[in-house]
Amino acid sequence: MPMFQSKAKTVAAYLARLSAERRATIVAVRRVIKRHLPTGYREAMNWGAITYEVPLAKYPTTYNGQPLCYVALAAQKAHLSLYLMAAYGSRTLTRRLQDGFRKAGKRLDMGKACIRFRVLDDLALDAIAEVIASTPMKQYIAGAEAVRTRTR
Repeated sequence: MPMFQSKAKTVAAYLARLSAERRATIVAVRRVIKRHLPTGYREAMNWGAITYEVPLAKYPTTYNGQPLCYVALAAQKAHLSLYLMAAYGSRTLTRRLQDGFRKAGKRLDMGKACIRFRVLDDLALDAIAEVIASTPMKQYIAGAEAVRTRTR
């Protein structure tokens, strides 16, 4: 996950430590995430980032004993990061992101799951919202299980 990890224990503490400009951007992206997040995912601080994860009570048998991360949002040293784990596991969702950014006239700076950006205007928020809304928790867990079964 994030290379520059915060030690904040709560989302409020995390946001309070950001500059006003970065906080405003993170808050705006957080609002989009929360508005489109399927039911059941929980907001938390994990891996030094704001995460939206599957609670261990719903899926306790993760490979590392940590909640299964669906989306994460972080302020790095040189940029901001949005991790869309569902896109990492789906060529279809990755293509939707690419198409959405292209249609919005935005440049997609993305690794496997991480979209790097500096300001809110760098993002195609409609495409991001679509990917976030795309995977109900039960389906996401089933996908994680399928990957674990193949790698055992």
